[in-house]
Amino acid sequence: MFAHQGFLADVVSSVSRIVASFALACVVAIPLGVLMGCFRPISAFFNPFVSAWRYLPAPAFIPLLLMWFGAGEGSKLALLFVGVIFFLVTLIMDHTRAVRAELIETAMTLGASRTQILRTIVLPAVAPKILISMRQMLAVSWTYLVIAEIIAATTGIGAVMMRGQRFLKVDEIMAGILVIGLLGLAFDFLFRLAHKKLFPYVPAEEA
Repeated sequence: MFAHQGFLADVVSSVSRIVASFALACVVAIPLGVLMGCFRPISAFFNPFVSAWRYLPAPAFIPLLLMWFGAGEGSKLALLFVGVIFFLVTLIMDHTRAVRAELIETAMTLGASRTQILRTIVLPAVAPKILISMRQMLAVSWTYLVIAEIIAATTGIGAVMMRGQRFLKVDEIMAGILVIGLLGLAFDFLFRLAHKKLFPYVPAEEA
């Protein structure tokens, strides 16, 4: 099943695309989602844009991405980025808004500034939920991998599966499906482990 020469390099290529695009999405979504959840003017400005675009299927952006980034790595990373960014921002915003109001009101009564409230109350309270949101959206990112890698790709698990389909090699298609599933489980396990280590005070059923 795994006799394809260079299959390991294809797996590494796919994992690199997932990690790079998802890391970039988190760099944008975490601060933006927290700020939108904390400050109404920021939410009023960005929320209409985020809410509208998250209903659009990521593959619909493929023609534009090919025009803007070409058929290289840029378009593949951009598709994986677009596939998760709007949902991740929304999840983080909602979790931030759900922080207990009495904690914030108590801090304000004691004279804490907005920056202090954000740093010492909001971020620690919402951090476990942010990690859970990241774990959920990483699973979505994996579902877009094959779509991203059929865009003129020569490397990656998706490219291997497309070659298998072209030459009727069912073993290569099944290998790609199996590896994507195993990699998804591995990343999910790592997120669960990180959640357990970073936030041991959070009940296991909430992880």
